[in-house]
Amino acid sequence: MPTKYGRSPWIDRFPKSRVPSHPALRGRLDADVVIVGGGLTGCATAYAFAAAGVKVALLEAGQIGRGSAGGSTGWIADDPGASFLAVERAVGLRAARRAWQAWRRAAMDFAALVRRLDLRCQLQPRATIHVAMTVEQAARLKREHKTRRDAGLDAALLNARAVAGETGIGAVAGLRSRDGATLDPHRAALGLAVAAIERGAHVFGRSPAKRIAFHPKFVDVETAGGAVRADRVVVATGIPTPLFKPLVRHFSLGSTYFALTGTVPAKVRHGLGRRTAVVHDSAVPSHIIRWVGDEQLLVAGADSNPPPVRLHERMVIQRTGQLMYELSTIYPEISGILPAYGWEAPCARTAHGLPFIGPHRNYPRHLFAFGDTSHSVTGAYLASRILLRHYLDDIDSADEAFGFAR
Repeated sequence: MPTKYGRSPWIDRFPKSRVPSHPALRGRLDADVVIVGGGLTGCATAYAFAAAGVKVALLEAGQIGRGSAGGSTGWIADDPGASFLAVERAVGLRAARRAWQAWRRAAMDFAALVRRLDLRCQLQPRATIHVAMTVEQAARLKREHKTRRDAGLDAALLNARAVAGETGIGAVAGLRSRDGATLDPHRAALGLAVAAIERGAHVFGRSPAKRIAFHPKFVDVETAGGAVRADRVVVATGIPTPLFKPLVRHFSLGSTYFALTGTVPAKVRHGLGRRTAVVHDSAVPSHIIRWVGDEQLLVAGADSNPPPVRLHERMVIQRTGQLMYELSTIYPEISGILPAYGWEAPCARTAHGLPFIGPHRNYPRHLFAFGDTSHSVTGAYLASRILLRHYLDDIDSADEAFGFAR
């Protein structure tokens, strides 16, 4: 079967007959909060606000769950994916520790929410193993381990034999965390949208925000077919849209690429460890590797600057081939297996590795969720809770680590 380029398997494999149809916004609507962006972050936030009794409206430019979230790894990581050492140097020990603790708590709470709502999104508990493939990488990993342990964070250092048993990878060392999971991010977003609607949220598709105007006592969000007046607007687009060009200076824009292998033969799979962990290696840029359905390997990485539009398709093909080659250097046994899918998702990197979540002084009545480059979906749930606390004026001390003023 030929490789499907530019298409996420989560979206492509979802039954067409079950794709929900959300109406476009028509006319005027009043709400307490209007959310711009219907990805996993927007849907999680809509659910959080609606469950708290807040009258909320969500505006998605296209279809719910089909943006970057629908093309992500579907990994619920229990840490932000950045180096604790680097974040500590940037924001201080206390803020870094609080950020890691908040991320771990969000990972566990997100998985618990999926179970409580009975979302059919293939949730599976998965440990995460950060692997070092060289002696130099192992030395850095051991320093990272010591720093985390000194900060009171849970971390288990693994030797080469333990890493091989868990993952089938011939690494020098590994660092394991245990509170992660994997899921289908597209189905999770759709499920959260349904749960939000059941709690009174209004969800609109094909309704891109054309203009946002804030006033002393309210904010207006206009689309081609209508407008929402609310007390606050939440912008959950992951990357600053053209409406917020001045905020782009906080980020380095880029692209992350993904490849999903064809079916790995059973004989090969049995030699690749227990296949119950997500692998995060120490390469630059790093790779995220996880099993999908126990028969296919998904690899993310090969990060780059955004390609010109005319070269986008060619870049996806080239980077898919690159990822498959790099995966074969980690798992030589899969050499010769072709990719089933190859695709790309835009991202906005921050200098410190932590996303920006919360208000910005230049945009009254706005709350933002930008810059999550963790390769995981944990930040979507974390953002929903931080944004709700900001709206309710009930800020947690850990929230400051994710603010624009950090």
